[in-house]
Amino acid sequence: MSAELPTPVVTPETAPYWEGARAGKLLLQRCLACRALRFYPRRACPSCWSERVEWVEASGRGRVHSFTVIHRPPAPAFASRLPYVVALVDLEEGPRMMANVVGDGALEVAIDDPVTVTFEPRGDIALPQFQRVAR
Repeated sequence: MSAELPTPVVTPETAPYWEGARAGKLLLQRCLACRALRFYPRRACPSCWSERVEWVEASGRGRVHSFTVIHRPPAPAFASRLPYVVALVDLEEGPRMMANVVGDGALEVAIDDPVTVTFEPRGDIALPQFQRVAR
């Protein structure tokens, strides 16, 4: 029997984000006081501490800022996925997020590669991941 991959815990602050992901949309929070976009979802704006927020759909496009290739599983459930890529992606809208790079050519990823979001269904949620875009 193989172990199940872990899934994030949905909280009141992150529920809209996960609902969007389930619908194939990458959502970001925008502060209604200072207009700053942010990722990851949280209760208060890290720029001005306002708790007033709206959710906006991101383009899903970005560029690889940095990455690493994982060759040893952090837990038994990940062993069947080895090797895999974890990247920091600078979204077109500004925020930076960490996610896997998946699909054809994932292991050939390079810094500044253009990527686009895709979603992996996992239980009751969908995880945003990125695929390389042909240059």
